[in-house]
Formats: sequence, structure tokens, C-alpha cells
Amino acid sequence: MNFSLYIAKRYLFTKTGNNAINIITIIASFGVIVGSLALFIILSGFSGLRTFSYGLLDVSDPDIKITSVKGKSFLITDDIKQVLNNNASIEVISKVIEERVFLEYNDKSEIAFIKGVEANYPKITQIDAALSQGKWLDTTFGNTAVLGRSIAYKLSLGVGSFGEPLQIMVPKPGTGFINPTKAFYKTNAQIVGLYAGTEEFESKFVFVTLPQAKQLLRFKDNQVTAFELKLIDVKNADAAEELQEKLGAHFKVQTKEQLNEVFYKVINTENVVSYLIFTLIVIIALFNVIGSIIMMIIDKKDNLKTLFSLGATVKEIKRIFELQGFLLTFFGMLIGLSIGVLLVFLQKQFGLFMITANLAYPVEFRFTNLGIVVVTITILGFIASKFASSRISKEFIER
Repeated sequence: MNFSLYIAKRYLFTKTGNNAINIITIIASFGVIVGSLALFIILSGFSGLRTFSYGLLDVSDPDIKITSVKGKSFLITDDIKQVLNNNASIEVISKVIEERVFLEYNDKSEIAFIKGVEANYPKITQIDAALSQGKWLDTTFGNTAVLGRSIAYKLSLGVGSFGEPLQIMVPKPGTGFINPTKAFYKTNAQIVGLYAGTEEFESKFVFVTLPQAKQLLRFKDNQVTAFELKLIDVKNADAAEELQEKLGAHFKVQTKEQLNEVFYKVINTENVVSYLIFTLIVIIALFNVIGSIIMMIIDKKDNLKTLFSLGATVKEIKRIFELQGFLLTFFGMLIGLSIGVLLVFLQKQFGLFMITANLAYPVEFRFTNLGIVVVTITILGFIASKFASSRISKEFIER
């Protein structure tokens, strides 16, 4: 066995005659354990939160959305159809009509967006899986609608309120004098379902069938406001660029990340900031390791003089305490990570910490988080040990 490693292990696992040093070593170990545990739990929590948040976006946004640069709507030409149909990256294509509308129900009003969708729209997003009440649009009945829970709450509207339909109104286009009694195109809809999601999403849309939206807005048969696409491979970063190149500058092709640019930036920034904050906490905890090693060096000074007299070099003696500090942080890290992994799996299985009565705080075990903690603690532990042992010199030993 390596000489320095052998002595380092003896110093680490054998109690000294000085109780103060033993207590400082225990405190240092505890600091490393707690720091490793906290860092892993925070990274796992943010991984779970990111996955949970991205799952909400899977409900509200498609993989790719194509809109017109000028104007709210555009006409579908044969060239556009050819570009979309010939793209091997696209799994499902759905035509969409969106427009801001006024909603009225029993003397209550609200502003929202109508979203006319085709029958295949649930294949684009997971909107049908997000229904909290009722069912998705029923094409066997005329003029049905699905709206967000926030809108329903504001209008005091429930599923199956067949006594009084929801009135959807959109201002008529045009200039000059408008008769106030005939200023809107109107349609009625029976609510068959309520969907859940982010606060913004729940307050935004009223889903109806595409023909109903066309009829309300007086659109032509080949007129839409957007195409929403589902890709075969969600991670295909080149699909949007390829579509943009072929469709030209008259169209805007946006990925899910571009549609929610601010949201993605906030999530990623919070993750990085949290990592830095808890890394700082680990650094503070490692000052205890430095103190423990320095106290051990002072306590073992006579032993070091003996080792030096027997032929050990200053470099080998420094190596003893470098390895001692490294082993202290390494074993503390292993214990902290073991507890952290156990807590993550317990949270996933049993929901120990709840956000609401029905929603456990999301966590996710990832080997990348494990690797980040191992690399962070290992590097910081090595630096701390190197710093603590740097005070050893020939003059210090012989003095």
C-alpha cells in the first residue's frame, strides 16, 4: 500500500488523544455530508420541476408552430402543402385558427382566445390528457367547446350547463360607423370539458372545432392562422430551420422553446443560481475540513518529525494530509449522496413533501446530477486539502 495513503487512513479513522480535534473532524464530516446531500436534493428537485414544467408545455404548445409574418391569417397554397407533406421529420400536421374574442355567460363577461382545431389536434399536444372535467370536443354534436378552468371559474360556468350556452363574440372587421347592435359576429357553444395547465394557459383558450371557428370569423375554406406540428423526434433541432428555409421569409417557424423563450430562460437560470448558492455553502462547510487538517498537522507534529527523520520527504508528508482531507470529503460525500438518493426515491414513491393535497413536489433522479455533485465535492475537497497541507515545510517539521 502507498505509504502516504496508509498513514492518511490511520490518521482519519483512528481517534486522537485530543478530543477537540475529534469533535472538529466530526463537524467537518457532518458539514460535507449535509452539503453533498443538499446539493444533490436541490439539483434533483430542479430536474423534477423542469420535467414537470415541460410536461405542462407539452399540453399547451406544439413542437413547431408556423404563423404568418404579416397579418393574422394566411391562405393555404399547394406549395405550403407540398413543403409540409414532403418533410420526413413531421409526424402530425394540424390546422389552427386563433383569435381574441369576448365571452358572455349569465351577465358575466371575459376576454379570451378562441382556438379552432381539427380532430387530430390531441395528437399534436396532450390537451385531452389535461382535462380536469368532462371530455374533449364532441363532433357528434354541434358547437361544443372546451375551456380553461380559470375562465370557467370567472364566468361561473360548469361542464354540461345545457340550460344556457356560452356566447362567443368577435368584432366585425371594417371602418366607419358601426351599428352597436350589430358590431359582433356571434356563436353559441355548449361546454363539454375543462382543461388544466399553467395559470396563463388556463386563462387563455376556448377550444372549438375548426369549422365553427371558420364560421364565426368568416374565414375561407383554405384560410387559417397557423399550422401546429408534432415531430417524430422532438430533439430534431434542424427541422424548424429546414421548414423556415423552404417556407421563406413570409412565415415564422417557431419551436416550443422559442414560443416559451422567457420560461426556458427562467428555469435554466434558477437552476444555475441554485447550484452556485449551494456550492458556496459546500465551500463554507469545507473550511471545517481545512481547520480539521490544520489541527491534525499541529497535533501530529512530533510524529511528522519522526517520519522525516526516518527518511520521509516533505512532499510525502504533505501527501499524507492531502489524502486525509480528500478521504474525509470523499466518504462524507458518499454518505450524503446515499441519503440523498434514498430521499429522492422515497419522495417519488410516497410523496413525502406535498405542494398541494394531490400534488407531490416533483423530483427526478439523474446520473448527471450525481456526477455534478461528485465532481464538485471532489474538486473542492482536493483544493481544501491542498490548501491545508501547504503550511507543512521542512522548517515547520524541524522547529
